Amino acid sequence: MPDPLPTHAGPFALGTFRFDAEPFPGLVTGARVRDLSDLVPSVRALVEDWDRWFPRLDSLTDGIWHDLADLEVLAPIEPGQILQSGANYRKHVVDLVAAEKESVHGATPDEARADAEKMMDERIRNGVPYVFLGSPRAMCGPYDDIVLPELGEQHDWELELALVFGKSGRNIPADEAMSYVAAYTICNDLTTRDRLYRPDLKAIGTDWFTAKNADTFLPTGPFLVPAAFVGDPGDLRITLRHNGVVRQDESTKDMIFDVPRLIAYVSTTTTLRPGDLLLTGSPAGNGAHWGVFLAPGDVVEAEITGLGHQRNTVRSHA
Repeated sequence: MPDPLPTHAGPFALGTFRFDAEPFPGLVTGARVRDLSDLVPSVRALVEDWDRWFPRLDSLTDGIWHDLADLEVLAPIEPGQILQSGANYRKHVVDLVAAEKESVHGATPDEARADAEKMMDERIRNGVPYVFLGSPRAMCGPYDDIVLPELGEQHDWELELALVFGKSGRNIPADEAMSYVAAYTICNDLTTRDRLYRPDLKAIGTDWFTAKNADTFLPTGPFLVPAAFVGDPGDLRITLRHNGVVRQDESTKDMIFDVPRLIAYVSTTTTLRPGDLLLTGSPAGNGAHWGVFLAPGDVVEAEITGLGHQRNTVRSHA
C-alpha cells in the first residue's frame, strides 16, 4: 500500500480488497474499510442493484472493519464490458494531426496547427466518438506491477477517467445520460505503439487486441467513487508522472465529446448494463509525444481529482 493512503471525494467509496485469502467487496471511509461480503458477493452485484444500495451505504456502521493500510487493493470491479474512447482530447488530437501535416504534407507549423484546430472544431460540431472494446482480462489493481509483454518495445501510458454504469439502457438521449452513471474510477489504458498497426494487413488497420490487451495493461482503481460525490466529470484534473516527471496534466474540459455524448453514442450500438465500464479518452502527454516509453524499473503514478491515485512499478515479462 502506498504512503499516503489514497483519498476520495465524498463520505465513502467502494472497492475490492484482499486480507487473508478471498477477495471481498468493501466500503471505504477514509482509512477504514467495511467488509460487505455479508451483504453482497461483489462490487459488481452491488452496482447491479445500485438504486437500492446507494442510499443505504452511508448508514452501514456495524460489521467487520479493516484498516485500509492492512489490505491489498485490487481492481474495484469486474466489468461486463469495457468500452474505450480514442482520440477524445482536443489538444492531444490537434498535436497529432498538426505533426502529420508538417512531416507528411510539408505545412508550416502555424498552417498545420490552424488546419488541425479547424478539423477538430468541425468534428465537435458534426462528428461522432471513436470507441472500441477492451478485454477485462487486461485489468490489474492500482498498485500492481505492470508486466511488459514479450512482443513490442514502445509501451505507452494513457491515463483516463472511467465511468461505471448503474442501470441498463439503449439509445439513451444525451440529456438523460448522466442518470445512468453510478460511479467513476481511474484507468491507465496502456498501449504498445509498435504493435498497433499490422504490416501484414495494412488494409485492416489497427490491431487493438494485441496493442492494448496484454495482462496488466489496464491498471484500474483504487476505488469506485459514487457519481454524486465527484461533481462535474467535465471539470476534473488528470495527472500522470513517469519516474517523477509530470507527463500528462490536463482538465477533462478538453474532451471533444463529453460524458453525455459518449454515453448516447455507445448506447446506439450496445445495450449498456450495470457494471459496464466506459473509458473517456486520454489527454496529451503520452510517451510517444515525449519520445519516452516504459521500461523495467520505471514507476508510473497517476491521479484524477477526487478518485484517489495509482502507483505501478514496471517489470519485464522475464
